[in-house]
Amino acid sequence: MTTRIKETFQKAKNNNRPALVTYMMAGDPDFDTSLEIMKALPRAGSDIIELGMPFSDPMADGPTIQAAGIRALKAGQTLNKTLKLVSEFRKTDQTTPIVLMGYYNPIYVHGVDQFLVDAKKADLDGLIVVDLPPEMDNELCLPAVKAGINFIRLATPTTDDKRLPKVLENTSGFVYYVSMTGITGQALPDTDIVAKAVENIKKHTSLPIAVGFGIKTGEQAAKIGRAADGVVVGSAIVNAIASTLDENGHPKGDAAKAASDLVKQLSAGVSEARKG
Repeated sequence: MTTRIKETFQKAKNNNRPALVTYMMAGDPDFDTSLEIMKALPRAGSDIIELGMPFSDPMADGPTIQAAGIRALKAGQTLNKTLKLVSEFRKTDQTTPIVLMGYYNPIYVHGVDQFLVDAKKADLDGLIVVDLPPEMDNELCLPAVKAGINFIRLATPTTDDKRLPKVLENTSGFVYYVSMTGITGQALPDTDIVAKAVENIKKHTSLPIAVGFGIKTGEQAAKIGRAADGVVVGSAIVNAIASTLDENGHPKGDAAKAASDLVKQLSAGVSEARKG
């Protein structure tokens, strides 16, 4: 099946570069500002948008993304509003893939069947639900795939060859390789180790491998992008947005421009990843 995600990775491959996947928190610092940021990301060079679903107990997120989620929740962001954000974005952009990333609880409360109906209506492309292991694929993964929504799985440095096939079994869209153990926003890992991990995962799947956690600059994106099919950047973008807010988390500067300026640097980095 041809999907936006598949087409996007293929286009990047045809251009001899990795795809740039950019993360932002839905509703941070408020609905209207986050929509403005979201619209700006593809213009700055983002290929795929990973849209965070605010949640009160984000166990895999570092302080930067936790703070963004709290700002969004305080501003009244809900799962319905996050899907509305996708719908509003689709009014002007029909090509950029959107992947919701977060935790199962808000979807469970919403109701899986209703969520999938609403997600398809919003024209969502994929899901990353970090606290649903493969053993629980019947909960959401398989229904999502049946509904035509890619379910993207995380692999980590602790995912050994015995575990990896189970992780990949029902994965679609791409594989998100978490380049280090721990939480988001930490230091960049050893690129040689990442390259070997990507090579190993590719022995088990034909899906693109996107690498994230710890990438902050265009230079780092270029280094990771030499081996990976995609480069994921999150905390650095969320930090750029946060730098435009006042002490109460309200806009005082141009958040969309701050995010765009960084994404332009990251885009230039991935464009240079395989040259020379």
